[in-house]
Amino acid sequence: MTTQKAHIVGFCGSLRKASYNKILLDHAVNMLPSEIQYTFADISEIPNYNEDLEANPPETVIQLANLVRSGDGFLIATPEFNSSIPGALKNALDWLSRPFVGYPSAYKPVAIMGASLGILGTARAQSHLRDILLKINMDPINRPEVLIPQVHVKIDENGQLTDEMALTVVKNLISNLLTVVDNKKSSKYTVMK
Repeated sequence: MTTQKAHIVGFCGSLRKASYNKILLDHAVNMLPSEIQYTFADISEIPNYNEDLEANPPETVIQLANLVRSGDGFLIATPEFNSSIPGALKNALDWLSRPFVGYPSAYKPVAIMGASLGILGTARAQSHLRDILLKINMDPINRPEVLIPQVHVKIDENGQLTDEMALTVVKNLISNLLTVVDNKKSSKYTVMK
């Protein structure tokens, strides 16, 4: 699939240790080809965005920006909190959108997915997330949409996603992300940020 070694960075919107969305993200990561480098971006220690901190940015923010700068593509799994994305994820994206870190995520492809206990499978959260990603100049993968409802009955007691339809759409999303990553890495064009 990819002709050059690629680096994928993963984010989980939930900070909960046993998060269904972290399980979903881990399943997606397991579908990556062995030649793909993967790094999980831990956003749990990122302080709340405050412009006053930009003159002397927190080390956790600098580390996150450097990790994102090294990424060729991104995977985000998010739950839905009050019809939107969790504050921790929005906060991390706000830090990454600032000029002082050099817009490290701009023009890069990102695949999003989500799982919930409800019947909408994070549809509203993903709609908001797409708006945010476009605003910070990222390149969301449009299809397939991975909206997994009633996830608690689709994960077994060993933490394995067992729903065949869910596994298929995640696999297709990964394939589409890697195709775009490969096309961008092979491109001779340079984008201006």
